[in-house]
Amino acid sequence: MSWPLADTTCLYPMLLLPTPRKSLYFLHPQTLCRQSQHNFRSLWLTRVCGKSDVPAAATSWTLVRMQIRRIRMPSTYFVLSVVFFLDMGVCTAVQSEMRITTIKQEPYAMSKGSQLEGFCMDLLSEIAKKLGFKFRVQLVKDASYGRQDESGNWNGMIGEVVRGEADLAIAPLTLTAAREKAVGMTKPFMQTGISILLRKDISEGIGFFDFLSPFAVETWVGILVAYLGTAACIWVVARLSPCEWSQPQSEQNRFSLLHSLWYTAGAFTLQGAGPHPKAPSGRVISCSWWLFTIVLLACYFSHLSSSKTPESTHLTVKGFEDLANQDTIEYGCLAGSSTLAFFKNSNNPVYRRIYEHMERTKSFVSSMDEGVRRAKEGNFAFIGESVSLDLAVARHCELVRAHEVVGMRGYSIAAALGSPIIKNLSVAILQLSEAGELAYLRSKWWASSCMADKAKSSAVQQHGLKGMFVVLSLGLGLGALLAVLELTAKSRRSAAEQKKSCCTVLTEELSLRLRTSNANKPQENVDKDKEKA
Repeated sequence: MSWPLADTTCLYPMLLLPTPRKSLYFLHPQTLCRQSQHNFRSLWLTRVCGKSDVPAAATSWTLVRMQIRRIRMPSTYFVLSVVFFLDMGVCTAVQSEMRITTIKQEPYAMSKGSQLEGFCMDLLSEIAKKLGFKFRVQLVKDASYGRQDESGNWNGMIGEVVRGEADLAIAPLTLTAAREKAVGMTKPFMQTGISILLRKDISEGIGFFDFLSPFAVETWVGILVAYLGTAACIWVVARLSPCEWSQPQSEQNRFSLLHSLWYTAGAFTLQGAGPHPKAPSGRVISCSWWLFTIVLLACYFSHLSSSKTPESTHLTVKGFEDLANQDTIEYGCLAGSSTLAFFKNSNNPVYRRIYEHMERTKSFVSSMDEGVRRAKEGNFAFIGESVSLDLAVARHCELVRAHEVVGMRGYSIAAALGSPIIKNLSVAILQLSEAGELAYLRSKWWASSCMADKAKSSAVQQHGLKGMFVVLSLGLGLGALLAVLELTAKSRRSAAEQKKSCCTVLTEELSLRLRTSNANKPQENVDKDKEKA
């Protein structure tokens, strides 16, 4: 005799439960396992004693009544005992652990030794704590998310759930209408959309001040301070050094403040502006400044040329319409993905043109890593889900995601169609979202390493320039020291001739040389005396 089954997808046999009316009701063991053993024993005693009818028992148990047949049984105790012990064995098997299928993709599921870690693994652990179940994670056999072929069969994680090879599928599974028909999908645990991943030199327009991009603002400020400091040192040394200005009373100083600024600017542009210093102190300062400018210009042109590579284009792509209206940059998406299905099924003319172009050129990629790699190489725009593209931007500093996001959808957990656990999973996801756990996991696994790379490269660049700033500072200090020594030596000779103290003569020399407005007054007085005579 064949009996109809309550769930055709379940492989468990139906169990018979006799009633006081000597009718047989059918209990699915998986349904029995949702109740405690204590309730089962209570129902068993109630059935045997005949103290309850069918409706009363149905209040305590979820009975699936498939077919009622009047059968005279010589002994109901034997059947109930067999059912009881079978139920205990089935419950032990069902409640041991749930089979979870997933796919390797950063940062959702990644290998760490013999274990898996990532956003989905942390999410699964939090849900398991709330619902109180154990699980065993296995990777999907065909490394696919789930796509329906022409015959209606599903592959990937969706196929494993449909065939009963896995109880749950947790991964960045996009919630679509086709998947919703095949399996049960929970509330989304993450929102995403479709966007474009490009290299920065393609997505960003050319600015008026891009020539300043090789150096940071702090570096430019340091260069300005170095320029002004060098010009001031040349001006001071030219006035202090007797070799440069031997007779302050009768000679005009060649290095005025304006000429010092002009001389330093000429050396900065490798043009040169005479006259050059004659004193050793001024020459030391000039050599230090020349060395500083040579290294600085070499670093500048090196960074400028690297940022403006030959394959860089002047095309600005900010959205899908810009992408569809150009033929310079190739673009594509993941083959067989929901992103491709979005463009294929869309009635928007722009999206249809994008799909037709991808279909005509066969510019699809086989994996997310391949799409990121081609985008880094340049002249290729990778179309994908914005959440995954944000991760690529966080890992690769030369990439950027376009601001436009279309086709908003969500990532969900898949279970068997009609499974009662879907409701509990959705509630757990909403609770985690309201508690801020999902936002914490997002910030944890999407943390940008690009900032660290930028800081590291900037530190290397500034470290080299800091060395040059130190060399320039030493040169300026050495030049100023030589100028003071030259003036001291002359003051000692003058003090010996005039029979005065060296300090007195040095003070007079400093006062005479550093006075800007009255420096030529002694010469004017001498000329007037000559005219009177």
